[in-house]
Formats: sequence, C-alpha cells, structure tokens
Amino acid sequence: MEATSERETAAIGTRERMVGFVGEVVSGLALARQRENALLYVRGLVEQGGRKSLQPTLFRLEETAARYESMQQFLADSPWEPELLIRACAERVGPKIGVTAWVVDDTGVAKDGKHSPGVKRQYSGTLGKVGNCQITVSVHAVGERGTLPLGWSLYLPEEWCDDLERRRKAKIPDEVVFQTKPQLASGLCERAAGFELPQAPVLADCAYGDDSRLRTRLHALEREYVLAVSAQMSVYGPETAFAVPERTGTRGRPRTVARPDRKPESVRTLAERLPAPVWQTLPCRTTAAGEEVCGRFAFVRVVATHPVRNDHQPPRWEWLIIEWPEDQQAPTDYWLSNLAEDEPRERLARLARLRWTIELDYRQLKGELGLDHYEGRSYLGFHHHTALVTCAHAFLTEERLRPRARRPV
Repeated sequence: MEATSERETAAIGTRERMVGFVGEVVSGLALARQRENALLYVRGLVEQGGRKSLQPTLFRLEETAARYESMQQFLADSPWEPELLIRACAERVGPKIGVTAWVVDDTGVAKDGKHSPGVKRQYSGTLGKVGNCQITVSVHAVGERGTLPLGWSLYLPEEWCDDLERRRKAKIPDEVVFQTKPQLASGLCERAAGFELPQAPVLADCAYGDDSRLRTRLHALEREYVLAVSAQMSVYGPETAFAVPERTGTRGRPRTVARPDRKPESVRTLAERLPAPVWQTLPCRTTAAGEEVCGRFAFVRVVATHPVRNDHQPPRWEWLIIEWPEDQQAPTDYWLSNLAEDEPRERLARLARLRWTIELDYRQLKGELGLDHYEGRSYLGFHHHTALVTCAHAFLTEERLRPRARRPV
C-alpha cells in the first residue's frame, strides 16, 4: 500500500508539473478554450498508451462527444500559429539541454488513400522504399542532455501544389507554394534563428548538403554548418588559385568574378590522392556507456564548384571532412563545413558524426508520442499536431532533467 501511495503521489506531482508546463507554453493562444484543448491533447500524448489519434485518445480520457467536436475544430481549423508553441518550448527547455548542434532531417509517415495533404507514392528513408506516405522536414536542437524539435514543415509535391481542388479539400493556404526539402529546411532554420535559443552548427545528410543554395543561404544567415555531401560533389582542391581575369578589350564591363587556375574534381578523387600523413585517428563519438569511438579523418580546405562556376559567386573556402576507415576500400563519408579555419579537428569530427542522434528523436516522437498518428486531412491540422507533439516531447525532456526524476507512467 505504501509503495502504491508513493507511485500515486509521484503521478500527481508529474501531472501538476505538466499542467504548469503546458499552461506556460500555450499562454500565447488567444482563447481559453484553445488553451484547455492544448492541455488535454498533450495529456493524451503523455499519459495514455495505445494509438494517439484523436478519437481513441479522448475515449481513454473519458471525454464527451462535445469535446471531440471542439478538439477537431481546434486541430483542423482554429487559426492559431503552431510556431507560438514550438518557440515557447524551445526558449524554455533549449537552454537546459546544452545545445551543441541543430540537426535537419525528414521522416516519412505511412498513409492509406490519397486525401491527406502531401500524400503520394514517394521514397521515404523511414520506410526504406517507395510507399504511400507524407514526408515532413524538421529541425532539432541536439544537446548534451537531450534534444528538442525546433520546427516542422510538411513537404508538398508539385502535383499537390498545382491541384486547386485537392488544395481546397486539404485546407492548404493560398500562400503555400512548392518548395524543395532543402528550401523547407532553410526556412525552418531561419525561423528558429529568431528564437532566444543557443545557436549551434547546422547538421544534415547529403540530401540537404548537396544543395548549394542551402549552404549559401545558411552562410548568408551567418549560420555555421557541417553538412554531408555525396562522393560526386565537385570542388576545387587546396592547390587552386583564384584571380579576376584581366580585361582584354575596351568594350564591356570589367570582369569582377575570380576564376580558378585549374579544373574541379570530385571529393572522392581528391580523397584518393591525399598523402598518408594527412589522415588522423580522432575520437568522434561518445557512447551511452561513456566509451570513445574513434574514426580516421582528413581535413582539407576546398571551394565548392557550383556557386563559383554556375552562380558566379566569389570563391568561399570551406572544410572538406573525409572519413576513410582503414578496413574500407574507399572513403565512407564526406562533409562540407564553413566553420573557422582554426577550428579544432576533433570538434569537426564530432559534429560530423553527431547527426545520427536524430534517429533516436524520431523514434520517441513516433513510438511514444504519436507523431505519425494524426488522421486528419487538414494541412494546418498536421502542423498543429506536430506543435503539440513538440510540447509533449519538451515536457518529457524537462522531466528527465529533474534530479531523480521518474518517467511518467
């Protein structure tokens, strides 16, 4: 009986803290009913087992049919801004987790039918194949003591953006136009940069790192990055000299764009010609057990080809980070980074290998908090759902940071 009483007391304390947490982060919502519904929804995500879609959740919470109608309207149609909640969570919890990086990625949500916004047969890394799904792009703060979503954008394929009838049924705002996943990522990073949150280098896989416009935009925003790139990525090597060609005649404007003195090469070709002394074995990851994992890296200053040759931008020197394990026939990974030239090599290696932690974030967001359980067909509703899932995730992160905190039942 005493043990049961202790568990009940702990559960009551957890619920009281959750009420206080949600009350603070939803305080920017204009209406009391909106704030009530937000609390109820987060309660369902945190406290209840089973599928986290609306109807079964409210059934487990023993709510009425009237509440169900109110909650549907709150999710699908109510004009509250999801960023209000995400920003409030970020500014409350972000400083507590010791932010070391921001990670950009995307995840697939398997769907039946064709009416959910953005759904189509498309490749999803989550599914590991082409399947009927939605894809959402997100950015997350990753820290020494936890992670925190900083924004979500549902990817809308061009066929969705061009179909007026489908747009209206899914309640997609007129101002929403087609954007690639790197463009969505750029917008999320730019928005999160306005939060009162520790800034940190942006990390992403080669689906984002190969996009020169994303790298250029992040650099223009003065955001540091360490972005994976493909082996075929073209660069000018460290021996390259750039100079503005002399004017050869009296007509036309003087030339202002610096040109290289040699042809570019792929990062794999560059890696294969590097001399043995440049390769270093460095710690690049610490396991949950506190063990250091090392990798074999080379660090070379290069200029990416596309911005210079195609966009006529001045050359910008960056780090090319290469990992080539001794037991492999070829390098396994490549990254481009705009971190400073005197940046410690170990930090570059650790940032390059840190992106994998996002998979653990997605696992909790889906497996425990129902990120992929939203069954509505509203574009705004999807983003409302992700904002509320972010609230639940942020609360649990804060709970774990409490001394001797017990995980909510």
